Parts: sequence; structure tokens; C-alpha cells
Amino acid sequence: MMQRPLVKICGLTRMRDVRLCVDLGADLLGFIFHARSQRNADPDFVAGIRTGKAVKVGVFVSRTATEVVEIMDRCGLHAAQLHGGQDEAFCEQVGPDRVIKVFWPDAYASQSALLRDLERFEEVSSHFLFDAGTRGSGGTGRSFDFTKLQHLEIHTPWFLAGGIAPNTISAALELNPPGLDINSGVEQAPGIKDENKLRAVFDRLAQVP
Repeated sequence: MMQRPLVKICGLTRMRDVRLCVDLGADLLGFIFHARSQRNADPDFVAGIRTGKAVKVGVFVSRTATEVVEIMDRCGLHAAQLHGGQDEAFCEQVGPDRVIKVFWPDAYASQSALLRDLERFEEVSSHFLFDAGTRGSGGTGRSFDFTKLQHLEIHTPWFLAGGIAPNTISAALELNPPGLDINSGVEQAPGIKDENKLRAVFDRLAQVP
């Protein structure tokens, strides 16, 4: 039986959007710490946020492990979502129980190549995240062929990302993902969430047993 997946709303930059996501029942809230991103978050802003039961996640691209840990401590983050070439030692330094490791299925020549990488990071990640494209910090609005994951045996809990919006969430749910990562599909503009789109997504999720 399909269960409601964990829901992470990413790319938050405004307190009003944080409050709305908490009220709607988001399980995780994502804040991007990458200067080149249009959704780059101010550490002081994130440090002052109290999210109740929702988990605070930092998204990191070009940072050292020491910098990641420092920002996590400063901002009270529960998890680090790692985009890029971080290796197993990097994940160990951040803390395997705090790492959400990102993979881009479209970047692999075969499913077996993707599986080899997943096996490498199983012991140093609490979750995986599968995103569209071949690299970046997410929020591109692009989606990938969800069926690429259909027959993979994935032992680590994982999130599905990539263009998830009110009109695509049903297709994403068909894969029965443990988690959904939603960003640009519920925005008016980069970093500015759209209340109607957010409510539509959570209304659809409410239909999942």
C-alpha cells in the first residue's frame, strides 16, 4: 500500500513561506547555502528559524566539510544535502546520520553504474536524493524520466526531486517514493513560494493513505 512520502520543501528564503510550509505539514525544510544560487539563504536568517517538528536541511555545493559542519552548528541544521563530488570521507566528517547525498540518474551511462555509486555511499548517508539534470543545486524545474528508478533495489531511504509541481506530483507518486523534494514547482519566482501551488501539492498528498 502506498504511504504518504516525507515532504521536503526546498529553496526557502522568506519567513512567511517557512511558516506556511510548517502549517501545511512539511516534514523537512531546505535552505540553500550556495552564493551562485538565486535561492541562496542568509545564515543569520536560517539560524533564527524555529521549525517545530520539521527538520532543517542545509543544501551545500562548493563547501569544505569543515564549512558545512560550521554552518550546520551555527544555523541549527539537522541534515546536510550534498550536491557535487563529495566523497565518503567528506560524508564521514559531516556525520553519516546527517547526510542526504544527491545523485543525478541522467549523468550515468547505465543503471549498474548508478547502483555502484549508491552502494559506495550506503554506509555514509542517511538518505539519498535523485534529481534531474547532471549537476547543480536543484530548483531547475526540469524533471527526469521517473521510470529510470523503477526497477532499482535501493536500500537507503530516498527523496525524488526534479520539477515536482501540482500537475506532476501524481506521476511522481506512482513510483511510491519514500520522500519528495519540491522546490521550483511551487514558486512564483526563485525563492518566492506560491501559496496556491503549495496548498495544491499538500491537498494531493492528503489523498495518499
